[in-house]
Amino acid sequence: MQLSFFNNKFIQQLFMISGTVLALGDCFSVQAEILQSERPNVILILSDDQGYGDVGFHGNTNLKTPHLDQMAAKGVELSRFYCSPVCAPTRASLMTGRYYYRTGVIHTSRGGAKMHGDEVTMAELLKDAGYKTGIFGKWHLGDNFPMRPQDQGFEESLIHKSGGIGQSPDKPNSYFNSWLWKNGTQQKVVGYCTDVFFKAAIDFIDREKTGPKPFFVYLPTNAPHTPLEVSPSYWRPYQKAGLNETTAKVYGMISNLDDNLGKLIAYLKRSHLLDTTIVLFIGDNGPQQKRFNAGLRGRKSSTYEGGIRVPFLASWPGRFQEGMKSDQIAAHIDVLPTLLALTKTPLPETLKLDGIDLSSLLLNKSKALPKRSLFFQVHRGLTPQQYQNSAVVSSRFKLVGYPGTFGNENLMRSNEPTLELYDILIDPGEKNNLIQTKTKIAQQLRQQYESWFLSMRQSRNFEPGLIIVNQEKESPCVLCRYQDGNYFQGRSQGWMVKITHSGLYKIQIDKGQVQKSGKLIVNWQGRQTHEYLKQSESMADFELSEGTGLLDIWFQVEGEDRSHPTENGTVGDVILKRLD
Repeated sequence: MQLSFFNNKFIQQLFMISGTVLALGDCFSVQAEILQSERPNVILILSDDQGYGDVGFHGNTNLKTPHLDQMAAKGVELSRFYCSPVCAPTRASLMTGRYYYRTGVIHTSRGGAKMHGDEVTMAELLKDAGYKTGIFGKWHLGDNFPMRPQDQGFEESLIHKSGGIGQSPDKPNSYFNSWLWKNGTQQKVVGYCTDVFFKAAIDFIDREKTGPKPFFVYLPTNAPHTPLEVSPSYWRPYQKAGLNETTAKVYGMISNLDDNLGKLIAYLKRSHLLDTTIVLFIGDNGPQQKRFNAGLRGRKSSTYEGGIRVPFLASWPGRFQEGMKSDQIAAHIDVLPTLLALTKTPLPETLKLDGIDLSSLLLNKSKALPKRSLFFQVHRGLTPQQYQNSAVVSSRFKLVGYPGTFGNENLMRSNEPTLELYDILIDPGEKNNLIQTKTKIAQQLRQQYESWFLSMRQSRNFEPGLIIVNQEKESPCVLCRYQDGNYFQGRSQGWMVKITHSGLYKIQIDKGQVQKSGKLIVNWQGRQTHEYLKQSESMADFELSEGTGLLDIWFQVEGEDRSHPTENGTVGDVILKRLD
């Protein structure tokens, strides 16, 4: 009887404890839901080659951008926001919060736009913190495993490959009815590319808006990057107003983008999402063509202000101060830490960032950011040279190194680098070089640059990301010669790869217009083999062993020397597929 009583009492107590635990669990669950609901959605829009002057609110009286102008009036503008002077480096820094040299990205093509797969991206961090993640537009950080968007934290993706629609490996292609890649599968879409990307983003939001998770949308358009394709209804009015055809088409593409921004904002309002959604709009670098740039010197690829200073707008109604404009320096590396803070997403202790958190500025909790300098450098070739096409930007002064040498892969350097110094606060057009009169300031900035460059070298020794040939992750594996092949002195030398499994591989090569017999040659790990191809053949089987190194594959016409195609085409592209 006593045992039975004890058991009954124990059971009663157990039920009481269980009820308390369940109640506490419900409480914690409610608190978690409240916390989750308080976390804002995020939309990050990045336009391509839209410079500082390519908006109405920067004094461009020829270009109509009413929705961007409204966003500037109702949100926050950072008027001294900087990006790298070309595409892929900006995207690497934006996604990681780190200077792009640390990520394996060197420039935009020819093996220089491959971000290491172990880099931790904004999408990975937000996904791990409970966000639904999607990208719609231009990735440009690697088209192979483990560098693709789906490998780097994006649960849904609709993108084009390479640096632009119509570039290899996706040739031929057009901004209208484009061939795109949805979650890794190629498909034909209907409509104009910017319209398609914005609609896909809105459809993604519409599916996720009632779910338990907030969403992160990355919307990097390829407009207004070349080729300059847009409906005549957008660009002919600018031409009729007296602008040349090139500028008219660029402005037409921007007007279309602005219209799509207006549709997105209208959708957020209708869906009662505007007050719970952070919207950022950023340009990725200066304009490619010569046109109005608000008095700034230089264009795309230049480290003068016109090449690296871009529009930055931030909107979060009720949270960001309406109409606030700040002239403090900020950059692409700051976006990730800022969004982590605003979304209450923890930063792993092992993850070292170069950017800082701007949230206190955007929320109007602090007027001053920490004193610092920002660093920029981009060039062709896979071997960075100190000072080449570089810049150091402080709150007032700017040091420019070897200006105009972006495309010079063999920079002829003297003992003393070519340097220029400008007081950006009073001379934003960089007209008055102070290098001879402000020697102390120039030396300070020079020392900062040299420390930065050494730090970049020590990160990965400027080695681009590695393509991993793994048929379980990517089958077949497409190796694009122009975009991803290693180039030396203007010639493709093959691809840096890691082959995870030894076996028999079918190798197919794009011979282009060559209709001759010859040899398909494979050089892997110091061993060169070949198979003869008839004039109608383009593929053969080869044994490849696992390992890491330079995989060089080419077709050589019988009786002729090896040719080295250099244009942005598909000739020399290779498809690998393991057969066993």
